[in-house]
Amino acid sequence: MGIGIGILLLVLGLILLFAIKEFPDSVQDVVDPSTVGWILVIAGVLALVLGLVMNKQRATTHVEERRDV
Repeated sequence: MGIGIGILLLVLGLILLFAIKEFPDSVQDVVDPSTVGWILVIAGVLALVLGLVMNKQRATTHVEERRDV
């Protein structure tokens, strides 16, 4: 789930940064869309990294071998 949310946040942030050139004045009066885009990009990258780290920790298995001497 973390990887999917990370990709979604990253894509939304990049769309806000690069794809949309003109915003309505009512939106620009309240928030700066490029700042929100950068925040979403950073949050998306963090979510991706944390999701990959959590999956790596979950996939690690320990095998214990016992031998009778």
